[in-house]
Amino acid sequence: MASGSELELRFYTSIKEVDQSAWNGLFGTDHPFTRYEFLLALEEGGSTTTESGWQPSHAMLFRGELGVAAIPLFIKSHSYGEYVFDWSWADAYQRHGESYYPKLVCAIPFTPATGPRLAILPGEPEAEITKLVVAGLTRFCQERGLSSLHILFPMKDAAATLETTGLMQRTGSQFHWFNRDYGSFDDFLAGFNSRKRKSLRRERRRVIEQNIELTVLEGTEINEEHWQLFYRFYQFTYAKRSGHGGYLSQQSFLALGRLMPEHIVMVLASQDGQAVAGALYFRSDDVLFGRYWGCIKELDCLHFETCYYQGIEYCIRHGLSRFDPGAQGEHKIQRGFEPSKTWSFHWVAHPEFAAAIDDFTRRESEHIEQYMVQASEYLPFKKPGPT
Repeated sequence: MASGSELELRFYTSIKEVDQSAWNGLFGTDHPFTRYEFLLALEEGGSTTTESGWQPSHAMLFRGELGVAAIPLFIKSHSYGEYVFDWSWADAYQRHGESYYPKLVCAIPFTPATGPRLAILPGEPEAEITKLVVAGLTRFCQERGLSSLHILFPMKDAAATLETTGLMQRTGSQFHWFNRDYGSFDDFLAGFNSRKRKSLRRERRRVIEQNIELTVLEGTEINEEHWQLFYRFYQFTYAKRSGHGGYLSQQSFLALGRLMPEHIVMVLASQDGQAVAGALYFRSDDVLFGRYWGCIKELDCLHFETCYYQGIEYCIRHGLSRFDPGAQGEHKIQRGFEPSKTWSFHWVAHPEFAAAIDDFTRRESEHIEQYMVQASEYLPFKKPGPT
């Protein structure tokens, strides 16, 4: 794509083809999942390849040789690992003899976390650049015979800008924890109603009663032995739940630990001296992201403790403002995780399917709004008294 302003959109089939300093210069290095190093670790470990159905197709917008914008992209041959579910769209295509795959997806693989998607050089007109890039991506889809474009989990401000481009907007809901200047976990629990507070304390006590010890490791404290333990837990749990060994390879995890240790937090659980479970988190300066969990032994309440309560305690201890524990999970509500809106944006080449999907997303959005209101009613916090 070129224009009179000498802007050119270039595509790359590997993050290795992109200049690392240029990419990180646009995205910054605080948000872990848009870092060059994160994308490189997935690719080097074989987790994002043509064979895995995640063919890198990253793009950068240039004015001459100056990088003006960057966007992580993948050509997908399936819908696994996205967490904005469009299986019904693919089924409708198939029933009508059409091909939904391949498609173009702007997303962080296997990571349903809201974050930067289109990085724009400061001082550039954001709305204009966003429209130029979206136009370039839809043209890329048409030239390559791709059915559609999907931009998943953008930030709220970026969503407002993307809405002006003509893309279809879809909303979703997750459950996040917010730090309201808590001084301790007990301080957080003080806001619960009595019954919910007792229930949560009972869960934490149950972990102690089973002789379980928890160890929190950060950054370079996490050695290769820890990674091997965690990967064993991860594989075992995925095999039991989904019949496969997980989306990420051991090589990808090791590369993440080597390339960006400052973003990584690992919680390991041991019973009677034997490691039995682990949870992996990523962090920015202000947000903790819960990403992966695994165990080789089912123990009462251990998942809640390892994946949620340890994360909350970490946020309080380090002054982080928000904890995003991942997609879905209504069981998080009674543990103090609040409904939080997410966004995605879509372009569909086929005009009839585009019209049907647009109607679906509008109706779905109304349902999501109602759902979030209803979910909020089940939060464990004390109800305000009469004024």
